[in-house]
Amino acid sequence: MGSWDPEKGSKGKKKKTDSSYECEKPWIPWLLPTIVLANIIIFVLMMYTNNCPKNNKRSKGKCVARYLGRFSFQPSKENPLFGPSSNTMDKWGALHWSKVVHGKQGWRFITCLWLHGGLIHLFANVLSFFFIGIRHEQQFGYVRVGVIYLLSGFGGSILSSLFMQHTTTVGASGALFGLIGAICSEFLTNWTIYTYKACLSWLYHLTIYFLLVTAVITFIAIIVLNLAVGVLPHIDNFANIGGFFTGFLLGFVLLFRPQSGWIKPQHRPAGAAVIPKHKPYQYVFCVIAVLLLIVGFGMGLFLVFKGENGNKHCSWCHHLTCAPTSKWPCGY
Repeated sequence: MGSWDPEKGSKGKKKKTDSSYECEKPWIPWLLPTIVLANIIIFVLMMYTNNCPKNNKRSKGKCVARYLGRFSFQPSKENPLFGPSSNTMDKWGALHWSKVVHGKQGWRFITCLWLHGGLIHLFANVLSFFFIGIRHEQQFGYVRVGVIYLLSGFGGSILSSLFMQHTTTVGASGALFGLIGAICSEFLTNWTIYTYKACLSWLYHLTIYFLLVTAVITFIAIIVLNLAVGVLPHIDNFANIGGFFTGFLLGFVLLFRPQSGWIKPQHRPAGAAVIPKHKPYQYVFCVIAVLLLIVGFGMGLFLVFKGENGNKHCSWCHHLTCAPTSKWPCGY
């Protein structure tokens, strides 16, 4: 008489058990590729309306790549990212504190996520989308990833408005850093799943470590690339920081999964041990994260519309988001 095996079912026969550690069918990613395509189209349209040869002020230098006609870039002294002017970005919905607060244009918290300061900025974000975002959507689906993406971008815009009150900023980097933060918290809250899988066999163990090292190297490279781009004008590292912590908290709320060994009641064989669906610490993390998100968004919006300037409480923080040189101004 065969014994029960949680992976094969009763009496040694292979049977689907819906345990949390079985391979999950990946989602087909479509949301983030669509966002990438939209970002590229919007950038092209923004460059079309920018029309540097016609609108450029000669005092700032000559347009870059003039052979592109109206698609040529602003002088490098004005925009070293190979992109449009601040005025064009502003017309397209870039984030600017005074227009959000005094102009009652709160929609800029979201519209700025679809704009990019230049080709360098766009390239860095598209690279991040493909190496981090799409894999995330394959694993967790478009709904959860979409919520994390938008709320992280919103959280990044709030922190940006507290520190960048005299400059125009754009970019999806805050939303992308939110996905990075969610990856970190997902790993922490679902730790038992990874530790279980790592003990299955030495080959699986070795494969997991190889993939982990590769993922960590890619992960660090993407972070360094985006932070480096963030010290250039029009790009905002405060949005990156705010987006990261927002996504980190959202990961505890939206990405926690059943612990390894859990089986749905309808598939649980008679006499099998009942394993709770989630670990107690997962619920604790979730509740704490929800409270911090509510407090963070509430206090952040209150301080933004109150006119609080974060730089008054941190004299060196402005250096995190722009490195002043003789080649371009920062306009803190």
